Amino acid sequence: MLHWLLLNRARTSSTTLCYHPTGYNYQQTFNLVNLNLKWVNDNLLDSAVSSEKHLKAVCTLVSILSAARSHNLPIYKLNPSRGHLGLPHHLKLSTFIRRYPNIFHEFSVLDTGGTKVPCFELTRQALSLHRQELDVMERNKSDVFNRLQKLLMLTRDMLLPLQTIDQLKWDLGLPYNYCDSLFMLNNTDLFSVVRLPDHREGLKLMLWDDRLAVSKLQQNVSSQQTQEDVRNNCLAFPIGFTRGYGLKRKCTEWLKEWQALPYTSPYQDPSHLDPRTDVSEKRIVGVFHELLHLMLQKKTERKNVSNLRKPLSLPQKFTKVFERHPAIFYISKKCDTQTVILREGYNRHELLEKHPLVGVREKFANMMRQGFLDRSKGLYKRTATTTGLVIREELYSSGGELQSDLLSLYESDDDPIP
Repeated sequence: MLHWLLLNRARTSSTTLCYHPTGYNYQQTFNLVNLNLKWVNDNLLDSAVSSEKHLKAVCTLVSILSAARSHNLPIYKLNPSRGHLGLPHHLKLSTFIRRYPNIFHEFSVLDTGGTKVPCFELTRQALSLHRQELDVMERNKSDVFNRLQKLLMLTRDMLLPLQTIDQLKWDLGLPYNYCDSLFMLNNTDLFSVVRLPDHREGLKLMLWDDRLAVSKLQQNVSSQQTQEDVRNNCLAFPIGFTRGYGLKRKCTEWLKEWQALPYTSPYQDPSHLDPRTDVSEKRIVGVFHELLHLMLQKKTERKNVSNLRKPLSLPQKFTKVFERHPAIFYISKKCDTQTVILREGYNRHELLEKHPLVGVREKFANMMRQGFLDRSKGLYKRTATTTGLVIREELYSSGGELQSDLLSLYESDDDPIP
């Protein structure tokens, strides 16, 4: 369980210098303290990650299938998208899809050589839920639109490679094919796809919006900061520790002084800051604090931000701030990856501000669990059609009554429940 607090800023001589007219000199001479706080496992935040195992992969496949002209695709046309799914290398894509027969409807087609090829489409239930997802995106497009704007405004040139945005689009709530969607086509005056010096394509924001250049920490000053700290621009981050976390006295004193340092907005030019100072480090923390607030679920995989150093004007080894500030960020090591979580976004394992799109994703997660359980219990029985071209999987109730038809060519592996 987390306990939330704002540290009482120690009114030491260094704090006084924080709002002294010569504060700029103070920033340049305040050396970076070589102090690391220990990582402690947080089971509650870990569960927020593990409960969504493979959810992104399933939702991505749903988007790909729904966008296909015939709304179904053979497995060989789905395989090129495997790199975007984050699946283990040893797991075959067809095996993964067959785990969820209540989402993916399988049948077989004959190729030119007469060989049966597995083909997949969405079930009626999955298609209905996907339409809800599209409706939620349409009703909240201005919110997602602003998230993308703010992301680009965080960068030095208001520009990011499409590859980098692709890594974050799930967390931002962007449509899977956002570049080709009406989302972009209706905003060509604001966004432009440009060619980068390395011949990749990038997305550039054409207009700066001062209304959006306010960080989440600045928005919450009335509820989280004292008037004196607001006046002196010494804003402190909300922090919390895992239950039982033992903080040494010297760490507590350092953290109090660090919280009392000047706050640099992530939307401001940081070129005047010396990267060897604690003030510069506080600016880096502020950048990721803002970046994670742009994410729907206040978290993202660590690898998704690894190539943001130059666009965000960050120093080498910038991700070390995640380890140095475990009261602000938590690194979950579940699901064979590292996920950076903003602690203040959660109460135990529950997300505090739940975007409507998150509600739809939770329904998909429930479908995944139910479909996998039904299949593992043997509720899906294989029967062959009279033509011999298709093998169907049929969902039976406990009494043997046929409830619905789902298609499958092969039996799934006995995989553990995700």
